[in-house]
Amino acid sequence: MKLRVFVEPQQGATYDDQLAVARCAEEEGFDAFFRSDHFLRIGGSAGPPGPTDAWVTLGGIARETSSIRLGTMVTSATFRSPGHLAVTVAQVDAMSSGRVELGLGAGWYEEEHRAYGFDFPPLKDRFDRLEEQLEIITGLWTTPATETFSFSGSHYELTDSPALPKPTQRPKPPVIIGGAGPSRTPALAARFADEFNTPFLQPTEAAAQFARVDEACERIGRDPGSVRHTSALLVCCGEDEATLARRAEAIGWKAEHLERFAAYGSPARTAERIDEWARAGAEVAYLQILDMADLDHLRLIAREVAPLLT
Repeated sequence: MKLRVFVEPQQGATYDDQLAVARCAEEEGFDAFFRSDHFLRIGGSAGPPGPTDAWVTLGGIARETSSIRLGTMVTSATFRSPGHLAVTVAQVDAMSSGRVELGLGAGWYEEEHRAYGFDFPPLKDRFDRLEEQLEIITGLWTTPATETFSFSGSHYELTDSPALPKPTQRPKPPVIIGGAGPSRTPALAARFADEFNTPFLQPTEAAAQFARVDEACERIGRDPGSVRHTSALLVCCGEDEATLARRAEAIGWKAEHLERFAAYGSPARTAERIDEWARAGAEVAYLQILDMADLDHLRLIAREVAPLLT
């Protein structure tokens, strides 16, 4: 089981805070540093420092790290036009020497759209836009350098695009799709995803969703094994009860809720919980780290939890 670090900077983190986590994660051997792509704090009142743009941040971190993979969990299709996003991600891929992955979703947080002036159409419309964005972005990346790319859809139209720049990773950076939707989400994953992620589903729920994706792949003649299964989960680990209580308080969770929903407890117990997602079919765990100032938490997971995983 590979471990990736996943942070939520909209809750209150500067670029320097994120860079410190990414560097620590790289030093401790985590597979990747991923961040959410949000523009408004979720829950509670919004205050300083305010949001940071996901792709500007990842571009900076790309130049200040050397090996750790970088990506979004997930970018909302409502935030950027697909042509713009394809160029941006390709550029950050070059800046990182080919370490970028794109998580892309339909968007869900209506308040941030209102706060910063993004359109927030109904759910079906958002999924229609997501599907067209996936077609356009992957089409731009995979079009031969000597050819142009055109697209005509209900929401976007591109005419004779030079489809440049090309990403460093060929034919394209990995595309991640995730969610709990029972039909359209698995269908989109079967068509476009290199990886399918179950976000904060319990192991039995994750296993059922992985099965839906596999079935969707089979329906279109794709090898289900070509889509990597991964899960995102909250983690709170401590070597003693006092440390556990402090870390739970720092992220605003009660112990009984963490025990039910998260990978929580001693290093041994945390490893046992992560292994439950592995048995459900996840090959990679994205560990949601909510207290970004607590780098010792990362070090403990890397040194005491990771070696226990199967």
